[in-house]
Amino acid sequence: MGHTWLKVFRWKLVTEKPKHDKFVVVAAPHTSGWDLPFMLATSWTMDVPISWMGKQELFAPPWGWFMRMLGGIPIDRSKHHNTVSWAVEQIEQTPNLVLSVPAKGTRARADYWKSGFYHIAKGANVPVALAYLDYGKRRCGIGAFVTLTDDVRADMDCIRAFYADVTAKFPDLEAAPRLREEDAIPAAPHAVAHAVSGVLA
Repeated sequence: MGHTWLKVFRWKLVTEKPKHDKFVVVAAPHTSGWDLPFMLATSWTMDVPISWMGKQELFAPPWGWFMRMLGGIPIDRSKHHNTVSWAVEQIEQTPNLVLSVPAKGTRARADYWKSGFYHIAKGANVPVALAYLDYGKRRCGIGAFVTLTDDVRADMDCIRAFYADVTAKFPDLEAAPRLREEDAIPAAPHAVAHAVSGVLA
C-alpha cells in the first residue's frame, strides 16, 4: 500500500536504513493534514512499523481497533501524569519499539518545538531518527540518526542543519526547530564571536 501511495503521487523514498531496534522518530516538517498519510506510507514502504501515543479516548469503540492497527498506543492521562516517564518505560519494556513523537505538536507556525521527543530519547538512551517529508523534492524517509549528548544546543544544531534544506507543504507555517531549553543556556563566547564575524564578513 505504501509503495502504491508514493508512486501515485510521484514521491521517492530516499532513506537511511535503520540499524537500531529501538528509536524515537521526529517527523518534520509538519504543516498539513497530508503529512500523516505520507508518514504512514513512508513507514509501510520502509517496513518499519511506527508506534505513536494517543489519549485513551481515541481508542474507544467503534474506531479503537483502527487506531491500534495504525500503531496507536493508548495513554490514560489520569494515571500517567508524566508522559515522558511513561514513554521511556514503554521503550524499555517493548522489543523493537519505534516511537513517533510529535515534536512541533501543531500544523500552525510555532516558535518552539515540544521537548518531549528529546527527553524520551535521552531517558531511554535511544537515538533520534530524523524522518522527513520534502514536498519540494517529493522525497521522504529517514535522513539521519542523532545520538543525543548532554549539550542540548549542539544536539539541536545538528537537527536544525538537517531540516534546513527540507521544504514543508506550507513553508510559511514552518520555523527552524528550537527548544525552549536552549534559551536558558548562556551563549558560549566562541559562538558569539563566530556569529559576529559571520555578520561582518
